[in-house]
Amino acid sequence: MVKDDILLEELEKEVKKQTEQVQEKSKTTSKATSKKSSTATKSKAAVKKDETSSSTKSTTKKAATSSSAKSTTKKATTSSSTKPTTKKATTSSSAKSTTKKATTSSSAKSTARKATTSSSTKSTKTKTTSNSKSSPKKNSPTPSPETTEKAEITLEELQPKASQTEKIIEAPVTTAVALKEKEIEETVPTDILEETAPTQSQKQFEPVQVSRYPKKLNIFLISVCILLAIILVSFVCFTLINANSTTIVHGVYVHRFNVSKLSKEEALTSVNNSISANIPEEIKLIYKDFETTIPTADLNITFDSNSAVNEAYSIGRTGNLLDNDIKILQTMLSNIHIEPKMTFDEEVLKTKLQEISSKLPDCLIESSYYLEDDKLILTKGRTGSVVDVDKTLSTIKTHLQNLELENGIEISTFEQSPTPLDVDKIHTELYVEPKDAYFTQNPYSLFPSENGIDFAITVDEVKNMLNEEKEEYEIPLKILPPNVTTNMLGREAFPDLLSTFSTSYSTRDKDRTTNLILAANKINGMVLMPGETFSYNKVVGERTIAAGYREAPIYVSGEVVDGVGGGICQITTTLYNAVVYANLEILERTNHQFVPSYAAASRDATVVYGAIDFKFKNNRNYPIKLIASVSNGTANFQILGLKTDQDYKVEITNRVTSTTATSIYSEAYKILKQNGKVVGTYLLSKDVYKKH
Repeated sequence: MVKDDILLEELEKEVKKQTEQVQEKSKTTSKATSKKSSTATKSKAAVKKDETSSSTKSTTKKAATSSSAKSTTKKATTSSSTKPTTKKATTSSSAKSTTKKATTSSSAKSTARKATTSSSTKSTKTKTTSNSKSSPKKNSPTPSPETTEKAEITLEELQPKASQTEKIIEAPVTTAVALKEKEIEETVPTDILEETAPTQSQKQFEPVQVSRYPKKLNIFLISVCILLAIILVSFVCFTLINANSTTIVHGVYVHRFNVSKLSKEEALTSVNNSISANIPEEIKLIYKDFETTIPTADLNITFDSNSAVNEAYSIGRTGNLLDNDIKILQTMLSNIHIEPKMTFDEEVLKTKLQEISSKLPDCLIESSYYLEDDKLILTKGRTGSVVDVDKTLSTIKTHLQNLELENGIEISTFEQSPTPLDVDKIHTELYVEPKDAYFTQNPYSLFPSENGIDFAITVDEVKNMLNEEKEEYEIPLKILPPNVTTNMLGREAFPDLLSTFSTSYSTRDKDRTTNLILAANKINGMVLMPGETFSYNKVVGERTIAAGYREAPIYVSGEVVDGVGGGICQITTTLYNAVVYANLEILERTNHQFVPSYAAASRDATVVYGAIDFKFKNNRNYPIKLIASVSNGTANFQILGLKTDQDYKVEITNRVTSTTATSIYSEAYKILKQNGKVVGTYLLSKDVYKKH
């Protein structure tokens, strides 16, 4: 009993001492907290607050435990009532009673429990303890030596007894400590509890709080690190592979052709070949049952494959390493389609579409007019379909860009009415005033005459005709001759004689002579401008009785018979030789079946209206004039014009190269001389004649 009393007294003193120390430290901490700088950063305050919060709570709990232990001890000696409490409070109060011997909080907890248990074993012992503890306070006698010796018994010796009384004393002491701890937490300011830092001695008695999930947390952190390492290694490898790659990244299409993993050269070749294979030779256009085509070669279609391939190759190569990798990944996941720029000749396509418009089965027929002989023919139009050039062109362009040309393209049209006939406008366009011929000498120039043309009836009469419902209207015309024709210009307009040639005829054959005169008069005075072509049949016209021609001997199928216009070939032959001497260009010439009496072999020219013609061209820089005459047995042609320093003197040679029993072979040459020297010899013709 004495030992128990001594133990309880020592425990009470220790608790009181610890309570006073805690109160002093709380005051000191409060003063230190008020002196701290108010401008400290939030991050430092938060860290310090977290660190001191735990220490302060530990310190406060110890103080509360000491106070509770003291209260519990008093209550244990005066009363037998007990209340449930926590192990933490009991542990703290017991630890303070064994501070000198305990080195760790766990051993202190065990020792305190044993000491507390030893001091109160059962309820009867609690009463005895209460009487013995109250007795010293009222009248405490001096202990005897034997009592003192017994009081010095160590805690180790009390362990067997403590184990017996542990359960009895634990509940009331723990309850008291818990109540005291709550009281201290309510009275001590929160900032003091948060800012108070635990001392080294407090730390060594603080209970060890072992994490509930240390193993799981470590596994999670290790997994995250491994994952990050894998990502980093993958990123580095991916970056190195892309940086050293010389091909286009995966998922890139030029037009609709996949160029992934191809070099620039391979991609360009592939794209060009694919585009060429998808462009047909002709574009088929469809309108209802009507079909037509446009050659693609005429449109000059081109695709800018180079720029498209360069753009494809640049994907994943233009930014920094991270941007490039992101772009490559995006391309691999979602693909990129690059459309090469396409161009073609739009003006050519517009022209062809306009031409197609007139070929449609229900096409618009515009009102029109045209000349036919001495009449003007007017036609009213008809409402019909017209190709919508802009819309159709846009459709064709889209199909070309998409290379969708195999099934044909629909022609877009709209309905349109014809433009009404405007008689006043037609008259203005048709009417031409006659122009007189004239020439100038310095410099030399000749301006030929021109015939005029006009309605043979008035404009109002034409308008009245159009009120009738007809498809065509015939308007009579009249020719307005000039006052001075080109043929009227005299020798002064054609100052030089370029050439002349004559043939002989028999004056006794009156009919033949008449034919010669009629033909010569048709040609006489004819003026040819530079580059103009002369046609004998066109100028002389058809040889008919109505035209005044008579019958005379002609060659027909190798025989001499009478025919209308016989003898006019002598005029043709005479003109042919004059043209050769003037060094004009021969376009068409044919020899007779037999060598004629008025010309040598290869020096003649024959004509048949509608079959054989004689043509030549004025290849000089100035106009020429033809002068023809038939009189006194001589047919003559003169060619007048303007000589130049570049003119040649012309000579003609002809010869018979061979003969047979039925044929004669001959040839003729033109020899050009300048200043007496031959500058060229040219073959005129090689001919075959029948023998008489």
